[in-house]
Amino acid sequence: MLDAATVAEIRRLYYAEHWKVGTICSQLGVHAEAVRRALHREPGKMAPCPPRRCITDPFLPLLTETLQRYPRLRATVLYRMLQERGYKGSVHQLRRVVRTLRPRHQKEAFLRLESLPGEAAQVDWADFGRVSIGRARRPLSAFVMTLSYSRAVYVEFFFGQTLANFLRGHVRAFEHFGGVARALLTDNLRSVVLERRGEQMRLHPRYLELAGHYCFQAKPCHVARGNEKGRVERSIRYLRESFFAVHSFTTLSALNEKVWHWCGGVAARRPWPDDPKLTVAEVFADEQRRLLPLPKHPLDTSERALVRSDKTLWVRFDKNDYSIPPQAVGLDLILEASDTEIRLIQERDEVARHRRCYDQGQRITDAAHTKALLDQKRAALGSAAGSPLRLAVPEAERFLDAAFADHRGTTLLITHLSRLLELYGAEPLNAALTEALERGTPNLASVEFLLEQHRRAKNRRPPLPVDLTERPELAALHVQPHNLSAYDQLSLTAPGQEGCDE
Repeated sequence: MLDAATVAEIRRLYYAEHWKVGTICSQLGVHAEAVRRALHREPGKMAPCPPRRCITDPFLPLLTETLQRYPRLRATVLYRMLQERGYKGSVHQLRRVVRTLRPRHQKEAFLRLESLPGEAAQVDWADFGRVSIGRARRPLSAFVMTLSYSRAVYVEFFFGQTLANFLRGHVRAFEHFGGVARALLTDNLRSVVLERRGEQMRLHPRYLELAGHYCFQAKPCHVARGNEKGRVERSIRYLRESFFAVHSFTTLSALNEKVWHWCGGVAARRPWPDDPKLTVAEVFADEQRRLLPLPKHPLDTSERALVRSDKTLWVRFDKNDYSIPPQAVGLDLILEASDTEIRLIQERDEVARHRRCYDQGQRITDAAHTKALLDQKRAALGSAAGSPLRLAVPEAERFLDAAFADHRGTTLLITHLSRLLELYGAEPLNAALTEALERGTPNLASVEFLLEQHRRAKNRRPPLPVDLTERPELAALHVQPHNLSAYDQLSLTAPGQEGCDE
């Protein structure tokens, strides 16, 4: 049987080009009887071709019913079901049939949202994985704000999507734009919405404070309605493809410098979607005049926490330790953390300030704090009855009495003797003090000479100082040595236990 294309060609050649039947037969390789049937057939009266049977035909009712109940069921699951019922075909054949039987959901239609200049802005976070900061693995996130009318964009990278970083992003975006949009559209993230029930919602107090300070309306989108802030979503996609795909992370400050340059350059020069003859920067220049003015002072976005150290010079915040002065130990302190520095406040006075560290397990120490503690420890050596020097070196008291008349300060002398105790040990120092008193030279130079002489006589290496900068509390630690002869008694057999059976 001739196909429809051949029939159409035969009729064209005969009726339009006036070819003879024999010519058509020889040129198309068709029998004369078939040509005559094609010429005398009425249009639209071609006999339909009988449908070809398919190996899946016996299973069509089962497939149709199953897909009606479970429209998203995978073809591989259906394939296993049919195999148990005798299906011998391949999964590829089944997929072609399932594609035609699967119910199709009607796609939702949307209206294009129009915005007036300065009326609205859209805000969202973008996740860029994790980066290594020393021993820490921190999440890298981008705060993105897009003005709905001009599509001007502000981007800043942070370590984590915390509430404090969310507020900082808003404040710096407002300063970048030179004004505030009248309404801000956000997701229902925890930093904005604490609880929601239909159209009723309870906003976060800190976000309400931000909204009240800058006089904008907080408008969280409906749940699962990301299309309501599609312009910031497209800005995030543009950020990934145009900026982050060609810039690698080195430091947070360097990455932010690059992205701010990108916001004012590449992103600002792109065509405005509503009129490609204009750029985003040109439209933003007009929109900027319609933004709400900035308040006199920016909102303080610092994190605050109550901290206390009962023993050591350090308090912990965000997996790191920060030093405090000795007089602040045991007091309740307020820790204020920005994204760059840490401040510690006692009542209204600042007692310490440090740069913020994003590593983990680090001890950030101000040298002045440890020096103050060491000075206190050393000053107490001369008055403490149970000081390490007097406990370890019994001859020190008699030496101090003999040196009092000639030495300028007892405290300084005790400090030097304590250092010699750390370097040489208690027994050599005690022997040196005794010999110095016997020679009638109760001074520091004589003691140092005798200690070195004793060391060389025993052919020992020069002592190395111990650095206690990070553990100043160990400077006053001393363990009273015991007479080792007491341990010899343990090796002797107790009376009455000789000849005892095992």
